[in-house]
Amino acid sequence: MTHPLHGTFAVAERILIELGRRRRSLFFWAVFPVLVLVLNGLILEERAQLSVADAFEQAVPPTLVGAALFFSCLGGSVATVVAEREQQTLKRLFLSPLSGVAYFLGIFVAHCAIGLGQTGLVWAIAASLGASFSGSALLNVAIILLSIAAYVGVGFVLGTQFARRIEDINALVAAFGVPLLILGGAFLPTALFPENLLDLARYNPIYHMIMALTSSAVENEPFGETAPHFWFLVVFSGAMVISGWLAYRRMLMIERQL
Repeated sequence: MTHPLHGTFAVAERILIELGRRRRSLFFWAVFPVLVLVLNGLILEERAQLSVADAFEQAVPPTLVGAALFFSCLGGSVATVVAEREQQTLKRLFLSPLSGVAYFLGIFVAHCAIGLGQTGLVWAIAASLGASFSGSALLNVAIILLSIAAYVGVGFVLGTQFARRIEDINALVAAFGVPLLILGGAFLPTALFPENLLDLARYNPIYHMIMALTSSAVENEPFGETAPHFWFLVVFSGAMVISGWLAYRRMLMIERQL
């Protein structure tokens, strides 16, 4: 059996190379967060009477963790798992020296790379329009990585347990994700929510992703203000990674019996 680290990077490299060959998909992965950023920024500039720089600063957290990473890391991981199952890649895995741990981590690393690429793109465009981001760079990166981990973990659960065919993916992600995105403040500021919806939003991980990144990167608040959202993400992302791994192991057991 190959070393888990070598296998992990081999799987991640294969997924990223395949994405690079599908240039149309790569183009849309880049265009989507840019369009959402521009729309959010223009709406905030007009409705909140902010400067262009301030509007795009405020638009980055909901655009990035609330929209871009959701579709690339959660939707992307669901699509990867379902496609690998349909293409019989998992069957070939049983005959190879590649371990299940390396395969799981490889998919995770690949989507981390995609998510970090989108992060750099969104950050660069906002900065080019005058936005500036303060706070701890380490904390900002940690929040983004925790968000990616949570999304990929949920993606493994959905992809292994609920999606059987490629055709299932769009309906599954839409039914599961779009209400959470709206309730989390990805498309509509939570300041506009009635009190009962705001109470409900506090149980939504997307809400905590957006609030944590806003508090840290945009408002430069002390860690004490960011801590409740940050620790919620630590617990949630850890639970989702463990759940995703267990769901993946269960899928492997079923696939071996078929």
